[in-house]
Parts: sequence; structure tokens; C-alpha cells
Amino acid sequence: MKICHLGGICFFLTFLMILGCNSDKTVNEQAGVPVVAKQIAKISIDKEISVSGNIEGRKTVKLGFLVAGKVNYIAANEGEPLAAGQLLAGLDPENYKIAKEMADANLDQVQDEYNRLSIMHERKSVADGDFSKISSALKLAGAQQRLHNKNLSDTKLYSPLKGVLLKKGTEVGEIVGAGLPLFIVADISVVKVNAAVPEADLQQMKIGSDAAVYISPINSTFSGKVVEIGSVAEPTTRSFDVKIEVKNPRLIIRPGMTAEIKVMSGRKTDIIAVPVEAVLRELDNTAYVFIADKTRNQAFKRKISLGRMAGNNIEITSGVVPNEWVVTGGQHKLNNGSSIMLK
Repeated sequence: MKICHLGGICFFLTFLMILGCNSDKTVNEQAGVPVVAKQIAKISIDKEISVSGNIEGRKTVKLGFLVAGKVNYIAANEGEPLAAGQLLAGLDPENYKIAKEMADANLDQVQDEYNRLSIMHERKSVADGDFSKISSALKLAGAQQRLHNKNLSDTKLYSPLKGVLLKKGTEVGEIVGAGLPLFIVADISVVKVNAAVPEADLQQMKIGSDAAVYISPINSTFSGKVVEIGSVAEPTTRSFDVKIEVKNPRLIIRPGMTAEIKVMSGRKTDIIAVPVEAVLRELDNTAYVFIADKTRNQAFKRKISLGRMAGNNIEITSGVVPNEWVVTGGQHKLNNGSSIMLK
């Protein structure tokens, strides 16, 4: 009997504890989730100009042979570095060597004849007309020798600058003609971003202005400076060419990449912004915030569109308006329509 009596007491005490916990939970739910909220307002920031552009080397050259022939040597593959003055490619020089030897022999022969007639001319044994002919023949033979020397030298192609081989348009064994652009070499230690700026924004662009250059293929942002501003508009788009220079010491930025450029205009503009910590994201990366309704003591989920960062704040381009209250603390505990208690 005593055992049953003690068991009943224990059960009764347990029941009271559970009832007390549920009662506390109900009170908390009714009181609402404690949150911190901040009134949304406009802030003044530097206005920026955003445009897209393409990367090119600081200096880009197209190279080809000045003489025709069969390619017998190529020093580098596309993407490989080249030193200034490095041998890039060569042609089979045999025909040009033979032509040079013939020109050398002809010059020697004409030189001997000139020397002989020169002595006779001094003795008045050769007419002036005949000596003039041999003098002209000597000049012609010398010019032919220099030409063949140059042709032989032109069977070798050297890189005129330190850079990277961007394009190789031939292979060993191929017959190529004179003057064909076969190789493209670019100096990319510093690159330029070509962008088209609308005429409405042109007056806000200045030489030397700082620019932030985001290059999506390598997911990196670089600092640059505006170095050129076009003076003539493109007829169809009414935009002006602007070039931004970016240092590229690791050579990871390559010509042809696309870039997003933001240039500070030096003028102020007002934006709607909220603290960064107020912004939450769905599984699909959709951004949202909780707006506090102080009259109903509830928080409501609001999808938003984001703009640029401004210090510890982030611009909201749509979804909220000034003077609303955004939840900046405790929002992770909320659901749409949750009761709240402002701290």
C-alpha cells in the first residue's frame, strides 16, 4: 500500500511539471519571438557606372614571314610565354642560302672587273661610258647581295615583345606565303578592358578614375584605371569606347575574357539599403527579409532584389520601401506571420 501511495505521488508531480512546461510554452508563443528591427531608410552613396567589356592585351601584334617557304620550326604552343627577341618560327632556308651564295659570287666577279677597269680608267685606257657601266653593275650586284641576305634572314621570325602566344595559324611542314599573318603575340602583363559607355554617362567618366573589374571566367575582381575615353560615338548604339587598364602580374587574365566594370562617377545618389545581416536566402538562393508589423506584432516574409554593397549595408532594388521596419536580429527563428516581441 505504501508503494502504491508513493508511486501516485511521483506520477502527480510529473504531471504538474509537464503541465508547467506546456503553460510556459504557450505564454512564450503568445508573447512572440523576441526580435530586433530597424527602420528602413535611404542612404547616400557614390554613384557608379556599370558596363560590360572585353579583355585585350596592352599591345597585340600579328606576325608573319616576309618571304614564302616551308615552315620547319615553331618555338611555342598557344598560351605559352615568349621573351622579347625570342625565335618564334623558321622556314627551310636552303633555297635562300643558295641564292645568297650566287649573289656573293656575282658580287665578287663584278668587284674584280670593277677593280681592273678602275686602274685602266685612271690611265685613260677605258672610256668614261664603259667605266660608268661597270660602276652601275657593281652597285646592282651589291644590292642583289643585300636583298638575298635579307631574304635569308627573313626565314626566321622573332617575337618583337615579351608576352604570350595567343594564336598559332600554321604547323611545321606547311607551305606559307609571304605576308600572311600566322601568329598573334600579346603583352598581357597589363591588360586593357574595352567597354562601351552610353552617352548619358560619358560626362561622368574621367581619365584616371578608379574602376573595379570583375572577370567572371576566373571569378576575381581587380582594380583598374580609366586610361582612354573615345571622342566619337558609335553610330548605332550612341556609345563611346572607354578603356580601363588592369595589372596582370600572374598572367591569369587572358584576352577575349569578358568583364563587368564599375566606375565611381564622383557624384552621390540615394538608395534603399538594409543591414547585410537582415538578408536571408532560400534554398534556390532567392533573397528575402522579414518585415515587422508593429501594429499587429507580427513578422512577414518579403522577397527582395539585391543591388550593390554599401559598407555594412546592401542595396534593395525592389521589395521594400522606406520607413518599413526590417528584422535585423532573431529573424532565423521566424516564419511568415510569426508573432514577435520587439526588443
